[in-house]
Amino acid sequence: MEPKVITHAVATAAKSSTWKYEDGSYFCQKQGSGNNWANGFCVHGPRHEEAVSDLIRRQVERCDRLAGILTMMSVAGGTGSGMGTYITQCLRDSYPHSFILNQLTWPYGTGEVIVQNYNSVLTLSHLYQWSDAILVHENDTVHKICAKLMNIKHISFCDVNKIIAHQLGSMLQPADTVGTLGHYTRNPVGELLKNLVCHSEYKLLSLSTIPQMSSSSLAYSSFTWPGLLKHLRQMLVANARMEEGIDWQVRVPLNGQPALERMAEKTKQGFNKSLANVLILRGKDVSGADPEAFLHPGLYSSWLPAGTAFSTWRSPVPFNGYEKSATLVSNSQSLLKPLDNIVGKAWNMFASKAYVHQYTKFGISEEDFLDSFTALEQVISSYRHL
Repeated sequence: MEPKVITHAVATAAKSSTWKYEDGSYFCQKQGSGNNWANGFCVHGPRHEEAVSDLIRRQVERCDRLAGILTMMSVAGGTGSGMGTYITQCLRDSYPHSFILNQLTWPYGTGEVIVQNYNSVLTLSHLYQWSDAILVHENDTVHKICAKLMNIKHISFCDVNKIIAHQLGSMLQPADTVGTLGHYTRNPVGELLKNLVCHSEYKLLSLSTIPQMSSSSLAYSSFTWPGLLKHLRQMLVANARMEEGIDWQVRVPLNGQPALERMAEKTKQGFNKSLANVLILRGKDVSGADPEAFLHPGLYSSWLPAGTAFSTWRSPVPFNGYEKSATLVSNSQSLLKPLDNIVGKAWNMFASKAYVHQYTKFGISEEDFLDSFTALEQVISSYRHL
């Protein structure tokens, strides 16, 4: 919320010649939330609810049809997590019939904010009540993409944001959702959620895009649809976030095996079970791409047929300089391990009462913490038993 940060973002956009924030379309304050979720949620949120809601209302009134709202939040600190969660609650109250998709940037595993795991747990548990879906980008993963695929030596926030923006753009740009290469969706958020979130217990989405490479490498590269789809499918199966370092030994468990044997094998191999997937293909000869391999029943939960759980969107328009590109938006077990790690670290701190007083003084009780842990343990259990 700090004016210096907001002013810099507004000025940078204005200089880009491609995007500009209108005067009066942003909100700032002299102080942030001090990396404290409770400060953002219990103090700044209610205090500035009217001003922020008015900004949003003015934009909504310009819409012929409000299809949905995409919020973008970093959950390590206090403002993005705490105030962002409070604003999401307000959006749900004000626009009860509109889709809300929260995009969260999860903190680095170490070295950002000492209480980042508290903030993450409180954010996720509360958003599960009000959001229709939660799309997660992990800073550690995006950082690896910058280093290994983009060959960036000194990685900045701008570099990280470009990767996230590229992936979001590949998901939200117009695409044909019914197979006619002319029937473009007017409601990408609604179409995504309809295809991916069939149960209120399963709201966590992840995003993978290939190819991703530096412009110098791209000039000497060529891609085929069979090659791209083979890599992207194995990324899904082995829970890999980028095409470099995929474990090709992980296989889809055979349906003929007994249930307990299949479960043991998938756990041993690191197999990533899906609830639903949307494959988005963009570029040259897109109508000839065959996604049949993504329809294997073994990829999906037994209570949802593969034909229902999988959708393909297409567009013949190349995206962001790539002649051919493929994006997979997945509701799967891919976020199970990082979520379990965050909850485990937060619980270890909470068991020692570390920094809890910093939250209770702003109105978050120990019972609120326990409710959040309980809610996320239920989410973890549900995904683990897909």
